Amino acid sequence: MSKYKMHMLVCAGTGCQSSQSGLIFEMLRDELDRKGLSKDVQVIRTGCFGFCEKGPIIKIMPDNTFYTQVKPEDVKEIIDEHIIKGRKVTRLLYLDPESDEHIIDSKHMGFYKKQLRVALRNCGIIDPENIDESIARDAYQALGKCLSEYTPQETIEIIKKSGLRGRGGAGFPTGLKWEIASKNDADQKYVVCNADEGDPGAFMDRSILEGDPHSILEAMAICGYCMGATKGLIYIRAEYPLAIKRLKIAIAQAKEYGLLGENIFGSGFDFDITLRYGAGAFVCGEETSLIHSMEGKRGEPSNKPPFPAQSGYLGKPTNVNNVETFANVPVIIMKGADWFSSIGTEKSKGTKVFALAGKINNVGLIEVPMGITLREIIYEIGGGIKGGKKFKAVQTGGPSGGCLTEKHLDTPIDYESLMAAGSMMGSGGMIVLDEDDCMVSVAKFYLDFIVEESCGKCAPCRIGNKRLYETLARITDGKGTAEDLEKLRNLGSVIKDTSLCGLGQTSPNPVLSTLENFRDEYEEHVYDKTCRSGQCKNLLYYVIDDENCVGCMACVRVCPVNAITGEKKHTHYIHQDKCIKCGACMQKCQFDAISLTNNYRQAVEV
Repeated sequence: MSKYKMHMLVCAGTGCQSSQSGLIFEMLRDELDRKGLSKDVQVIRTGCFGFCEKGPIIKIMPDNTFYTQVKPEDVKEIIDEHIIKGRKVTRLLYLDPESDEHIIDSKHMGFYKKQLRVALRNCGIIDPENIDESIARDAYQALGKCLSEYTPQETIEIIKKSGLRGRGGAGFPTGLKWEIASKNDADQKYVVCNADEGDPGAFMDRSILEGDPHSILEAMAICGYCMGATKGLIYIRAEYPLAIKRLKIAIAQAKEYGLLGENIFGSGFDFDITLRYGAGAFVCGEETSLIHSMEGKRGEPSNKPPFPAQSGYLGKPTNVNNVETFANVPVIIMKGADWFSSIGTEKSKGTKVFALAGKINNVGLIEVPMGITLREIIYEIGGGIKGGKKFKAVQTGGPSGGCLTEKHLDTPIDYESLMAAGSMMGSGGMIVLDEDDCMVSVAKFYLDFIVEESCGKCAPCRIGNKRLYETLARITDGKGTAEDLEKLRNLGSVIKDTSLCGLGQTSPNPVLSTLENFRDEYEEHVYDKTCRSGQCKNLLYYVIDDENCVGCMACVRVCPVNAITGEKKHTHYIHQDKCIKCGACMQKCQFDAISLTNNYRQAVEV
């Protein structure tokens, strides 16, 4: 039994740390020391609570009080009012936007109501740097169970029966992947954890590693036992310093406790884990590129076969799973395959973690049962669109995913349904767009990222995506043609069919999905030279209002390209074919006579 009467859980994930949660943690401890309460109240650093929009977060146990958007200056009041006097600090409680009431316990918040935390089960609950707290939450029991009760093949059958599929994007059955690797004989085999999370806006894997690193170490050891591997490698982005720090601590603690290393649980099974650092190449999320990078080679894909299960790291049989996939393994072993397979849909079992971002009220990390709809995620968990704006699209699956529209809001979240709708599950990025977003610019943004991140090994991806990007750039500059629209579709299809790896094969998805669902916006850019959202700079036009212009000549004198004509004391005119859109005229005008419009016809007819 704990010697403490109360516990204060402080989010110490990267997001909250950037908002001074580290300082809040230290101030809480100092204030408790000053008040002589350190022996009764323990302050604990935890992983991400998920509700990033309302961070930094402090949760006080055992009364489950959930304080949001805490600032360093709130520390003294929390100690004086809540800890000493037993009174809630109401202004720091979550204010429900529908009922306009303050909510004490997070389980009553709309953000959490439809979530089911399996992979994230320990994040926000334990101190990730204290192995004893992980063990208290059943860490390494699944490994002990496998080593003492199940053969490797029996363990594989449990994973197969559970229906767990890879959470890195491809959705390949995890148990089958392990079984294939187990059947390839070699003097050495390897288990690799893919923690190279490269999608813009994604932070799922990082949060699991920061909040519950022991679950990943345990799952890797179980995988090693199943396939006959004694060595594990975690390939992690060097840009994740906090996750790296906590992994190092966890590995050292597990070795000290005899949970990694030689003769684990006296079973004769040896397994050790080391870290390998990635330099931020998106293509290294693909397993053969990742393996080449770990070997010190250029990070680019290989033709398959042979698959890594046959010839992977150093030419040896290798199994690669991503962080979230591994995070599900221990709980499947402990609760059973039937329990896990009862969650989700017929072909997509369990839960999925998403990084919910963009124009959404409740930005954060969520975990939901497969089969939940986009509408439920966006409007119930996400709290709807920021500023009451109209929903326009949601981009799922990272840079290689597609943009889904209002007609897709009731689409269930599973591998097959998203693919059929023109998108994909991906690793779990979910970016919400509103009426102010230009879908052509969104497609161009993702193509810009893909072009930058292509390894260049195959021509369809290296050259084809560059041509796609250039075509999109012409369209957003107002120089597109009808032929360009067909070129986007045809070239995108060729790239999908002929690229070497998954990056190239899915890279045209943002273009093809927006072209399919927002054809009218593309046509407006091409035929009307108009961007309805006003996001394309070269499709914005400076115009002079006849009623306000006094003919002072100030704009004429400041224009660097002589695009403005007119006589003194007479209305001036901006020639759109000469205007470089520098904005100097608008800044100089003292009579509010110059404004911006996204209507080309209005601009040339003024």
